[in-house]
Amino acid sequence: MVLSLLLLINIGAFAQKEEIKEAQSLYSKGKIQESLTILKKIEYLIVNAPDEVKSDFYFTKGNVYKELATKNIDAVTNFALASSAYQDILLYENDSRNYKYAFKANLALKEMKSTLIDGAYGDYQSGKFKESAGKSYEVYLIDRKDTLNLLNAAAASLAGKDFINGIKYYDELRKINYTGKGIIYYATNKKTKKEEVFISKSARESNIQAGFYEKPRNVSPPSKKEEVLVSLAFCYMERSDYANASKYYESDLQINPSCMDCYINLAYVKMQLRKELVNQMDLLGNSPKEMKEYDKLNAQKNEIVKSAIPYLKKALTIEPQNTDVKKSLLGVYRTLDMTNEYNALKNGK
Repeated sequence: MVLSLLLLINIGAFAQKEEIKEAQSLYSKGKIQESLTILKKIEYLIVNAPDEVKSDFYFTKGNVYKELATKNIDAVTNFALASSAYQDILLYENDSRNYKYAFKANLALKEMKSTLIDGAYGDYQSGKFKESAGKSYEVYLIDRKDTLNLLNAAAASLAGKDFINGIKYYDELRKINYTGKGIIYYATNKKTKKEEVFISKSARESNIQAGFYEKPRNVSPPSKKEEVLVSLAFCYMERSDYANASKYYESDLQINPSCMDCYINLAYVKMQLRKELVNQMDLLGNSPKEMKEYDKLNAQKNEIVKSAIPYLKKALTIEPQNTDVKKSLLGVYRTLDMTNEYNALKNGK
């Protein structure tokens, strides 16, 4: 019985090898979909296959999905599947210490990263913000240390008004405490006379030594922490999630107490909450019970409006000549019948 079982396992492994070879042959002939069909048929068997068979399978799978993505066929999804397959190779070969495809898998991942970055930039320039965000996020998943790609995904989502993914990406930036701090390496191209950015100091130095660049300089950009919080709050506000919008605007004020956008938008949030209560009040009838509920909601509405005053007053101390803020504060004073405050502000006292 044991011998029979071993024979069955060996026969199964041999059959898988043959099917993988067929898939590889079809891939090399450009018959990508036919190759993929074979791989999908045997994928469920691979988990119990020998390590060598696993490597053959996942390398072929990675190549097939990479080819589909390169041809711009559902690029983001197929790049993700290719990346996952190549990373499986690294996982299995590190465990087995039998490095058959690890080097090629790493090269493929680097090539995919470069292709995705270029594609994300091109999509952004063409106004294809959703596609740009998806590619930038996929690059981040390939190399989580390169967090700039996560910021690019968030910014593209914001530009495309995709606030759901904007929240996802900006919140991930917040959780990893992204600041964007580092050093940007510049040098001037001798031929074009234009300043260019290098990915590292060593890359710049090698080009300077080769005689292609000159005038090196370093720049330390300001922290992006405030940008992350304000953008996250804005995404929540656009989704009418005023509780979370307020939370992150308040968080940003802990970093920058002079954030005008924070004060103005916090006041705006209060006005939106007021509007929600007014809508509830408008639905009530004239019964004693409903009139009692009306008075309760009216008192809550006035408290909410009153809570906007400190934000608007603070905004005016930062920008005393901001006419929009002044008009908003005058409107609040008028709504609350705060005549003395209204006249004092209107007369510039």
